[in-house]
Amino acid sequence: MSRKNYNLIIGISALVTIVLLIAAVGYLVSKPKPRILQGETEAAEYRISCMVPGHVTELYCREGQLVRKGDTVAFIDSPQVKAKLAQAKAARSAALAQSSKARNGAEQEQIAGAYELWQQALVQEDIMKKSLDRIKTLYEQKVVAEQKYDETKAKYDAAVAQARAAKSQYDRAVKGARAEDKAAAEALVHQAEGAIQEVNSYMQELYLTSPVDGVVTDIYPRQGELVGQGSPVMTVTDLSDIWFTFNIREDQLHGMKVGDRLRVKIPALDGAETEAEVNYMAVRESYATWKATKESDLYDAKTFELRAVPCSTLEGLRPGMTAIVVE
Repeated sequence: MSRKNYNLIIGISALVTIVLLIAAVGYLVSKPKPRILQGETEAAEYRISCMVPGHVTELYCREGQLVRKGDTVAFIDSPQVKAKLAQAKAARSAALAQSSKARNGAEQEQIAGAYELWQQALVQEDIMKKSLDRIKTLYEQKVVAEQKYDETKAKYDAAVAQARAAKSQYDRAVKGARAEDKAAAEALVHQAEGAIQEVNSYMQELYLTSPVDGVVTDIYPRQGELVGQGSPVMTVTDLSDIWFTFNIREDQLHGMKVGDRLRVKIPALDGAETEAEVNYMAVRESYATWKATKESDLYDAKTFELRAVPCSTLEGLRPGMTAIVVE
């Protein structure tokens, strides 16, 4: 083989090698990157609110502190509730007095007084009856005018009516209050006691307690600040109720459905992995997740929210940590 041919072969080999290297680099560069499904860890949050307005007198915990279900976390001082309790107790005392009066009836002094008034009315009726009889005799004898007779007759009728009224008052005093009056008095007592129970329930709500075991993640007012009715005081996060949330475009779902299991890696826990089961899948609001893909696939892709619950407890897992689906 001549030297010229040898050089030609070497050149062609070098050219082929360079072309292969360029092709390999181009393939590696243009090779599609593996699909990464990234999400976030979330947990159930409970906002502790006050039912009555008042000042935050005491805060018994701080942010980041673990609390148990039923632990007292804050105290609200409400002068309005204390005033309503005093009013309700006064109303109950008045209602009890009225009820006692209705049950026991009138006192002996009242009965005696009513009897005396009745006797006076009877005496007045007897006097007017005698006067009427005398005037009637004189009227029949044409001694007195008819007007005088009419006036005496009217006075007698008034005396009779007054005697009947006095007798009625005496009978009522002896008999006591009617059944309707007693029932009304008892109803007032029950109403006052109900008002006290209502205010006592508000008094219990002045002590705010944690509804679950968890960690205090937010405290909104400072000690001494005024809070309104229904205003949240703090947030407790339940670390036992935790899940992963992923926002996945529909062309990347590839048939994923509720009940599927995913392998999830947590970078914040040194890449620790756990298995999670999909328990929720729904389309997100279109105004925030719509994406045009008409240039390639001739349709508009929507984004779905997917939630997956860990199948086992992962120590140190906290809300906000990044979660990556392992292919």
